[in-house]
Amino acid sequence: MHTQIYVLRFPKDTSDRPFVYRLVKDYDLEFNILKADILLQREGMMILEIKGAKESVKAGLDYLRGYGVSAQRLASRIRRDESKCFQCGACTGVCPSGALSISRPQMTVLFDAERCTGCNLCVPICPVRAMEISLDRDMALAEDLA
Repeated sequence: MHTQIYVLRFPKDTSDRPFVYRLVKDYDLEFNILKADILLQREGMMILEIKGAKESVKAGLDYLRGYGVSAQRLASRIRRDESKCFQCGACTGVCPSGALSISRPQMTVLFDAERCTGCNLCVPICPVRAMEISLDRDMALAEDLA
């Protein structure tokens, strides 16, 4: 099962459409709404964790984009500052998706951004703050909803 977290931005003329229902019914996807700000006749924003077959997730996102909904992976905003990381491996113990792992026998920490779900557990655990969240307009909106 493929799991990713997306920031979805809805145009104001789509606020009355049953998008989440369609993702479940037509694309057999599971979802978890992490944050949402959706009002009738206003632009909306939602942070949605989507689970399902990789092809179904892609098809569901294509469906949303067909209505003008922008979908950006939240994981793309998690990054590792290689200059700060000293390969302690603390982050690998808290990473539920396996995006952070230790390569043996070299004992180096690997970060696979494609596997990252954006849970952010690695950020506070890193003793040198090598794991970072890069903020942009969508993330600023998401934080405003917190």
